[in-house]
Amino acid sequence: MKEALLSIIKDENRIITGPIDPQYLSDNLGRKKGTAEAVVFPVSTEEISGVMRYAWKNNLPVTPRGAGMNLVGSTVPSGHGIVLDVSLMNHVLELDEETFTATVEPGVVLEDFQAYVESKGLFYPPDPGEKKATIGGNISTNAGGMRAVKYGVTRDYVMGLELVLADGTVVMAGSKNRKDTSGLDLKEIVIGSEGTLAVITKCILKLIPKPEDSLSVLLSFDSLKAGIESVRQIIQANLNPTAMEFIERKVIQLGEDYLKMSFPEPEASAYVLTTLDGSRNEINDHLEGLRKVAKESGALSILPLEDKEEAARVWKIRGMLVKGVEAVSEQEPLDIVVPINQIDAFVNFVNAFEKECGMRMISFGHAGDGNVHLCVVRGDRDDETWEKELDANLTVLYDKAYALGGLASGEHGIGLSKQKYLLKASKPENIALMKRVKAAFDEKNILNAGISYNV
Repeated sequence: MKEALLSIIKDENRIITGPIDPQYLSDNLGRKKGTAEAVVFPVSTEEISGVMRYAWKNNLPVTPRGAGMNLVGSTVPSGHGIVLDVSLMNHVLELDEETFTATVEPGVVLEDFQAYVESKGLFYPPDPGEKKATIGGNISTNAGGMRAVKYGVTRDYVMGLELVLADGTVVMAGSKNRKDTSGLDLKEIVIGSEGTLAVITKCILKLIPKPEDSLSVLLSFDSLKAGIESVRQIIQANLNPTAMEFIERKVIQLGEDYLKMSFPEPEASAYVLTTLDGSRNEINDHLEGLRKVAKESGALSILPLEDKEEAARVWKIRGMLVKGVEAVSEQEPLDIVVPINQIDAFVNFVNAFEKECGMRMISFGHAGDGNVHLCVVRGDRDDETWEKELDANLTVLYDKAYALGGLASGEHGIGLSKQKYLLKASKPENIALMKRVKAAFDEKNILNAGISYNV
């Protein structure tokens, strides 16, 4: 295999066929392990096309990956194939300020790209929690994040994709045009497909003007129910918040312990952490509206985080909740999404089920779009007990989410971890249609074959 790959890549330093570092055989959690015979690091569309032609001809599985930040096993390879690491394709190819677009390679790191465009007075709104993920990875999972309530998710900022299909064919889906009803929108099918349909090699992204300013505001409540109710009222009042996060006090404690930092208003039972952005006048007007709605909702306090250091500390604690849990125990991360009026019902169910089953469950998330992040904690269970109880408890949690009108994933994707629960809840005709779409792109099922719904 190495000789064949060298004829395509022509740089042995970008081909690994000997012992493969375990990081390339797993995801960010590192618990699910796969197999592969080679890892390659292409630097161009032409190289990726060549690798895919070789893999297609020889029926070799190919697993695309970027920074490997995935949490559900979407970057875990299977069989004796190739891991296609695009992390060296990390260049901003064009910033077109006249069309408010940027064209980038898939390995560009999100935080680097955001800093670059903001230095030019522009703004790329998608803001998933893992800022070191790549743009290609974000597109492959349709990453959402905290700003989705106002600005939407990654899908809303992808205007075009250059793609390499499973057989090596290069196609362009989409363009810089803001409107397009010229045939089927192929890029929309690829967004969120977790590397199962095509390899992304270039991305045309929509930008907007950078907001003049932003202000975070912490609302504290004596119950999660009161906090969630305020979210609906804030949205209904047209205050246009950028982010709305719900967090229970017991969860904040984990972040405080992990970072050795303190969170404001420790007497509260729950919080809604929100951000307002725009012109200073807009922010001031919306802040007054927020005060009024929060007071009517029974907020214990309304704390504008005018001090930038305090605001950074509060958001850092919020951002480290999962790591705070991992510092205590292994956990299974879920990102169930429910209708926004069912967040309270779902979290209350989780809290009651936690007491019933005896497995610790920690929930927080995006109140403005119903995305509940849930850490199911292993504790001191041995491997056999953990695997058995986790499966049983996840079945209950996913069943409840679906009963409330929810879905298995809001932004992490399905991968290997959630496939069983997705297949159980999905209608057979939906899965059959997904398989037909997959076959149209990749009839040999060589791209990320493990998560292609072919089970």
